[in-house]
Amino acid sequence: MFGIGMPELLLILAVALIVIGPKKLPDLARSLGKALGEFKKATAELKESIQIDSELKDVKQAFDQMNAPAQSAAAKEARAQTADLDEPRPVGEADGPPPAPPTSSPADAPEPQTAEKEASKDA
Repeated sequence: MFGIGMPELLLILAVALIVIGPKKLPDLARSLGKALGEFKKATAELKESIQIDSELKDVKQAFDQMNAPAQSAAAKEARAQTADLDEPRPVGEADGPPPAPPTSSPADAPEPQTAEKEASKDA
């Protein structure tokens, strides 16, 4: 314990008893004990959180290694698809359905015949 032997510890306690006094020494020792207990508790929690972080890091690396083959297969498939797009197509090969004919605006469209207009024409 910090290289302090029994004689040094007795000397420290004797000096503390003389300086602080016999009435306040138990209160001081109690406060010091509580502070050391809280310090030990805080360091234990810190060690535990560091250990949990390292374990989570190990688990994450394992998942990354498991997903790496699947990701590389998907990347190869994507490269193959883009390679197909880069190749020139032979003449006459269809690129899909033919384009739709251009549509005219509603103003250019003929007015639809209604039953009333047809009746007036017949009369």
